[in-house]
Amino acid sequence: MTLAEKILAAHAGKKSVQPGEIINVKVDMVLANDITAPLAIQEFRRLGAKKVFNNGKIVLVPDHFVPNKDIASAEQAKLMRDFAREQGTIYFEVGRMGIEHVLLPDLGIVLPGQVIIGADSHTCTYGALGAFATGMGSTDIACAMATGDIWMKVPPTIKFVYHGKLGKWVGGKDLILYTIGQIGVDGALYAAMEFTGEAIDSLSMDGRFTMANMAIEAGGKAGIFNVDAKTRQYVKTRSQTPYKTYKSDPDANYAQVIEYDVTKLEPQVAFPHLPSNTKPLSQVGKVRIDQAVIGSCTNGRMDDLRLAAEVIKGKKVHPEVRLIVIPGSQEVYVQAMKEGLLEIFVQAGGAVSTPTCGPCLGGYMGILAAGEVAISTTNRNFIGRMGSPKSGVYLANPAVVAASAVLGRIGGVEETR
Repeated sequence: MTLAEKILAAHAGKKSVQPGEIINVKVDMVLANDITAPLAIQEFRRLGAKKVFNNGKIVLVPDHFVPNKDIASAEQAKLMRDFAREQGTIYFEVGRMGIEHVLLPDLGIVLPGQVIIGADSHTCTYGALGAFATGMGSTDIACAMATGDIWMKVPPTIKFVYHGKLGKWVGGKDLILYTIGQIGVDGALYAAMEFTGEAIDSLSMDGRFTMANMAIEAGGKAGIFNVDAKTRQYVKTRSQTPYKTYKSDPDANYAQVIEYDVTKLEPQVAFPHLPSNTKPLSQVGKVRIDQAVIGSCTNGRMDDLRLAAEVIKGKKVHPEVRLIVIPGSQEVYVQAMKEGLLEIFVQAGGAVSTPTCGPCLGGYMGILAAGEVAISTTNRNFIGRMGSPKSGVYLANPAVVAASAVLGRIGGVEETR
């Protein structure tokens, strides 16, 4: 079996499973946020459920519209907060919260070998830990909160093998953008995307989280990595809870095996209005920008901020550009502060925000007007994703976004030197 199949079989109480099979799965963690939790809570009540199945396995994180931007978002957050207090679930308040998919791994709440479901499509982020993690609708989440079970069709697994060594300014964001550009936004529809190869072995955990996070942008059910020494070290410093790891069998049956040599891979840029509309940086041309965003559940981690700060240190943001930097959690914020990264961004003319999803989903803290163009480390660039349907969003890695903020147009680090 593949890694994904082994985890699902173990949680279904079966010796083996195969793609297409319908199974009942015990979940280890259930997640919802301030947009999706209110509907899940409403459905939980409609079921007639009185208590959640296990209050230590349900995490509620307000991160999309907090600190609350208006009355409607305040009401949503209050509903979730009240439910968390009533049920005794894990809950993170403003000032202690972070972007959910940065926060949970960093606090050791999600672990290798687990089945994790969330009412958010980017729940697949936790696959970087060797977990089976996937997003579901709020009604499914309501049932899981009540019972601890979900039903699922076992997905086929596509194996992606990345050969070679990545260049200086190329990372996980470029690998996943390149992959989505090659296979399309439905190229891995309802499949588990298993990432392997020597380029993956050398990738940091932060880079792996970025790749797993965007598996959904290729239509994937999950993005998943085998557990190695880097994974174990990451978990060891965050949790003492025992966990079980799984590994794909050498003779596992894959729906497809796709191999890339990424030695000469350039930084990738996704053009509006799809993550698959990618071009290498050298083919972007002269694209003027109004805004640059560094953050989100995709690239709001320490490696991302360090990379951006290295590029922008001692320089100034272009006078016609707004640079917005959003650390992914309070822990990331404090560490970035200790390392002087936040000072670098502010002195360059950037704005640093408290942790929030903010502009990624067109929430607030960076909405685009008609005709404006942004380059962002976020995960989606659909029409109207960051504001006006007449605006445009380009996706890139943190180094390219930082360099572009300085240049006033999309460009590479070498152009700023």
